[in-house]
Amino acid sequence: MTVFQRPTRLRLFALTGVLLALAGLGVGYSVHAAKREATPAFHGAPLDTARPGQLLFRSTAPGGGYGNIAATAADATPATATPVTAAGTTAAGAVRTISGLGCERFYSASGTGVCLITRTGAVPRTYALIVDRQLREIRRVRLSGIPNRARVSPSGRMVSWTVFLQGDSYNKGGFSTWTGILDTRTGYAVLNIEDIPLFIDGHRYRASDVNFWGVTFAADDNRFYATVTTKGKTYLVQGDYGKWEAHTLRENAECPSLSPDGTRVVFKKRVSSDAAKPWRLYVLDLATMRETPLAEPESIDDQAVWFDANTVMYARARGKGGSDVWAVPSDGTGQPRKLIADASSPSR
Repeated sequence: MTVFQRPTRLRLFALTGVLLALAGLGVGYSVHAAKREATPAFHGAPLDTARPGQLLFRSTAPGGGYGNIAATAADATPATATPVTAAGTTAAGAVRTISGLGCERFYSASGTGVCLITRTGAVPRTYALIVDRQLREIRRVRLSGIPNRARVSPSGRMVSWTVFLQGDSYNKGGFSTWTGILDTRTGYAVLNIEDIPLFIDGHRYRASDVNFWGVTFAADDNRFYATVTTKGKTYLVQGDYGKWEAHTLRENAECPSLSPDGTRVVFKKRVSSDAAKPWRLYVLDLATMRETPLAEPESIDDQAVWFDANTVMYARARGKGGSDVWAVPSDGTGQPRKLIADASSPSR
């Protein structure tokens, strides 16, 4: 596999210091990961990510397999779905099948999966594992930082990931991200896309503080959308992988996710300076640039996923820790409904 990393200017010289700082900044994260590694081995059950009619997710239910990738039936619509209990079944009897693969972030499409993992130590090591439909590792890419976002194109060809180099949330100042893209067909990987030619309002833009995150791919495996931040502003950008360039579409749009028909993106918009509740989910029509606020009242810190053409799903944090997967109509009507308890990183 060819791995190409574009120049990262002063960050390359600061990387060692940043990683050492992460040992202090991410104490809670490291302790949590260490506890996971100390738990008894969990072998899990066979799971085929390409099997239709299921939802894939990262299970955080109590008991064995915490953090492992799991599946449950998706034949019930969000309007009638019942929550999955910690025991592993829904009220309707749907089984939570838990695999033996543990991830910090996960996404899968058309039998290709990306699993972000961190190995603790004096200098934590992070990897992007590319897995097949049986969750068997087929490639491993060494990264640096804390896992944050992961995506696969609808065809399963293009894979992307984002890691934080500093801090552990958007609410903390001074964060830096590395976002990579891997073409699984050619094996060509860019570990950090920050040097892709960027155009803001049609003009070529250059700055040392450019950060990308939250990539989402179109069905053609060429067009993609992402978030870019610079000089304190965030933008939704449309990228062209073949031409290797990106153009801003609008301000204040983070973590986009492209609809199945490629006409809309769901994104999180900053609506408040309150660090406890800064965002709200919106859907943007790419043809008209008209945005619609969704009926989810909570502040969602996630890259939402399209359950189907009319519904989005996402991880919603709980007040006392943990998260569940919820769904809400994409047209602003209705109300949010819990799909899977004790879960994150959903995908279809």
